[in-house]
Parts: sequence; C-alpha cells; structure tokens
Amino acid sequence: MTPTVSIIVPVYNAKNYIKRCIDSILTQEYTDYELILVDDGSKDASGSICDEYAAKDPRIRVIHKENTGVSDTRNIGIGEARGTYLQFLDSDDWITPDATKLLVRAAAEHHCDLVIADFYRVVGERVAHKGDIEEDGVLTKEEFAAHMMENPADFYYGVLWNKLYRRDLIEKYRLRMDTSVSWCEDFLFNLEYILHADIFYALQAPIYYYVKTKGSLASQGMSITKTIKMKLMVFEYYNNFYKNVYDEKDYEKKRLQVYRFFIDAASDGGAPLSILPGGKKLGEERTPVYSGGITGDGILMDSYRSRKLLAHYLEVVALQYDLTLQDVALLLAFTQLDTVKNRRELADYTNLSVGSLSRSLQKLLARDLIKLTDVRIKSTDSEAGTKNADRSTHTSLPSFKSSEKYLRIELLPAAGSILAALEAAQSDFDSARFADFSEEELAAYRALTGKIKQNTLKILLP
Repeated sequence: MTPTVSIIVPVYNAKNYIKRCIDSILTQEYTDYELILVDDGSKDASGSICDEYAAKDPRIRVIHKENTGVSDTRNIGIGEARGTYLQFLDSDDWITPDATKLLVRAAAEHHCDLVIADFYRVVGERVAHKGDIEEDGVLTKEEFAAHMMENPADFYYGVLWNKLYRRDLIEKYRLRMDTSVSWCEDFLFNLEYILHADIFYALQAPIYYYVKTKGSLASQGMSITKTIKMKLMVFEYYNNFYKNVYDEKDYEKKRLQVYRFFIDAASDGGAPLSILPGGKKLGEERTPVYSGGITGDGILMDSYRSRKLLAHYLEVVALQYDLTLQDVALLLAFTQLDTVKNRRELADYTNLSVGSLSRSLQKLLARDLIKLTDVRIKSTDSEAGTKNADRSTHTSLPSFKSSEKYLRIELLPAAGSILAALEAAQSDFDSARFADFSEEELAAYRALTGKIKQNTLKILLP
C-alpha cells in the first residue's frame, strides 16, 4: 500500500544520536508513512543501527551506499520515495510527536504545495521557538517570496527539514539537490521548488528540534577564492529567482531588498548562539506531565490524565496563534456556554483564579476575539423548573418573574480560524481516547457516561 508521506533521513556517522531521531519518527501520532534511511557510507555503527530498526518495523527501508555527500544521499532518498508528500530530517535532530500530522493536515486542508513550519533551536540544554511568517492563512507565491525577502538567510527558508513537499511536483520538474554545491544547497532546492509551486501555508507551531551546527565553508577546507565564487553563484541563483517571480517593474522596485541576501549571507550563517534569547530549558518548551499522575490509578489520576491529554492538543493551537494554553482553554469554554452570571462564576467554571481569568479576558478582548456584554435576562421559576426537569424530581415550582444580570459572551469573526483549530484539537483528543474502540464499545461508553452525568446532577443540582 502506498504511504501518504515518505520521510527521508540521510545518515552518516550518527551512532550517538540516530536512535533519538528514528524514535521520534516511530512515535508520531500520524502513522501512514514510510521511513527511508539512507546510510551514506558510515564508518561507525550507524548502518547496523538502522538495519536493527528496519527488522522490527516494515515501514522502514534502509539503503546503504558509498559516501558521496548529503546532497546525493538525499537525491537517492527522493528517487526511492513513494509517498504523496516528502518530509526530511537530519540524523542528529528530532521532531515533535505531532509533527507529521500537523504538516499533512495543513497540506490537505489548504490544498497547498508547500507547508513551512516553525522549529525549536537547541543549544546545549536550552531551546527557543524560531519562526518568521506570522501571517495566518494561505499565501501566494508572491506573498511567500516577499516574506522570504525580509529575512533571506534564515534557516527557516533555507533548510528542508521544517517543510512538507509534494512529490509529484518534484518529479514533474525533476528537482534534485545540486551535488556540485556544498553551501546553501538546501536553499537552492527550495528556490527551484517554490518557482513551480503556487499555494503556501505557514504553520506557526514548532515541530522540529534543530541541534546540528553546520560548518562554514572555511571549515570545509575551501579557499577564499572558491568560497567567494560559490557565494556569488548562489546569490546569482537567488537574484534570478526573484526575476522569475516578479515582472520587470516590480523587480526593480525590490532589487535593493533582493541584494540584502548577499549581505546577510556574508557571515556564512553566523556563529551558533550560546545563549538563546527567550529560550527555555530543554524539556520545558511544552507543558510538563507528571509521569506518576499519568500512570497511576484513582479519581484524581483519571482527572489529571484527561486534563493533560486535552492540554497536549490545545497547546498546539496556542503556539499557532501566539496565545497561552489558558487563553485557548478559555476560548474552548466559550464555545460551550454563552452566558454566565459574573466573572466569578466563569472563573469557577474554567477552574481559574479571578486574576488569571481577567488577564486572559483582557488579551482576548484586545485581539477582538470576543465581546462581553452585561445583559438582564427575565425568566420565571416555572420556566427554570421545566428546563431542569431532567435533573430534578420537582416538576411544579412557584411561578414569579425575576430579572438577573448576566455576562453575555460572543465569539467574534476574528476568532474563526482559532475555533476551527480548536475543533480539530477536540477531534484529536477524542481520537486518542477512543483509539481501537468498536462501535458497540463507543455506544456503551456514551450510555454509561450519560448515566454518570444524571447521577452527578442529582447530587449537585437537587
């Protein structure tokens, strides 16, 4: 059966970290993929480690070859791929458990040719979230190229590993890595691919851990003359790219911006940072999980598991839209109720302190995601009794009119894309919980939880 995604990993003398890379792929929430490990003539145990994994999982294929370099190695992987999409990793990096799922979902939902995602930059035990495009939604080629022009030498645009490609485009135009180039070869491939692509999507969630420090051209033993020639060649390619994207008039307007690439690239990508601005300790970039609470038994353990699983999926939405987990949980709550008596009642419902609730409300209001209005709702006790008949034994209550002040919550149009992402997160949450359930088991679960709800309401709402 043809896989949806082909994940390609070039491997060379990677025995110290290849297991971490492969394990991160094998633990993906998305499972419809093949993993192609291309051993580029490793002199250590990397090749045998790859073979051991392949013996245990039929989705893995290992190709052993003579050492010819990373570009030729990737080309061989591309030639062997069968998937609709191509995804790349470097052997000393790893991906988040939801990486492939998020990339494929974005490609399918937006019918795009290229998905580009944020990533984590790892230096020692520190990690920082890196990205560039903050615009929400689908981008045209011209729009994507304009974003790239603002920061052309950034890894975000240049590398393969934070992107998802359509294999049919690569094969239609016979795109491959240029084996004669040893600097910015990934970027040249991307520029060629972008010329043939039309629809782009920027996924504002980090899905990749980048730890490899690539050497400069000088460290590769290249002379100054060869270094300059190679950089001039790459710049010429970059310059021609924009001549193809824009007409002559628009290109002339942007020519100085295009030339910025040559200046930015002069530093050869810059030295690796020992301190990452805004960085966190590795392992704390996502919401932590207490292992004892996840594996234990008991009422509190059950509640903790459910809460953390939901947070696992909601956090991706928070990362995409520059919100906190608390903010998106509050938006989710607003999809399930539209009025409350006051902020204190809302704080109780969302399990937040009044102060924390107020801070989140201020952020959501400032971004025009919600609208809060004080209203007075008139009702009768008999009407209330009728509405609550299913949770009370009282069917006849005194009838008199009353008026109470309520807080009405409205979700505004600006929240539309976030709400769609929250709906997907809820679907993922349910899919994870009910994996391998039969229809009969699901029906039994719904019936039993319905009974539990009624029993609970009898106590809490007598």
